Amino acid sequence: MRLAVLAFGFCAFTVSALGPAFAQDVTVIGTHGKWTAYTYTENKQPVCYMAAKPDKSDGNYKSRDEVLILITHRPAEKAFDVVSVVAGYQYKPDTDAQVTVGAQKFDLFTTGSDRAWARDSKTDRSIAQAMIKGNSAVVRGTSSRGTVTTDTFSLSGFTAAYKAISDTCKKPN
Repeated sequence: MRLAVLAFGFCAFTVSALGPAFAQDVTVIGTHGKWTAYTYTENKQPVCYMAAKPDKSDGNYKSRDEVLILITHRPAEKAFDVVSVVAGYQYKPDTDAQVTVGAQKFDLFTTGSDRAWARDSKTDRSIAQAMIKGNSAVVRGTSSRGTVTTDTFSLSGFTAAYKAISDTCKKPN
C-alpha cells in the first residue's frame, strides 16, 4: 500500500502538465501564500494534495527540471500527510535527502529516481506538523552526478493549504 501511495502522491501534480485532456481532472481547491491545494478523483474516491516550488535553490548545477515539495491525502487508503519531494534531477543511488524545518531534521529515502519520501507514516505526520509550525523547509539532496543541492521552501500559506486538503479529503483529527 505504501508504494501505491508514494507512486501516486506526485502523479496528480504532473497530470496537469500532460496536456488539456488530463488537466480538467485536477481541480485547484485554492492558493494560499506559496502553496496551492488540489483535488482529483481516482476510482471514485477523492485524493487531495498541496504543492510548492522553492523560493531559493542552491547548488553547482547547470540545469534542473521542476522542483516541488508535496503533501498528499488519500482517504480511501487511510493515507494522510504523505510527504514527497521532486528534486528536478535523479538522486544519487543509496543516498538520503534531508528535510529541515526549524531545528528538526528528517531523512527521506530516494530510489535513484527524482523522488524522495518519508520512510513511514509517523515521519510523514511529524514533517507535516513541523511545517505547520515552521517558517521554512529546507531540502538537501545529492544528484546522481554528486552535486549537492539545497532548496528552501517558504511555509507561508502552508497551514491554510493543509486545512483545505484536510477538509476536502476528510482527514480525521
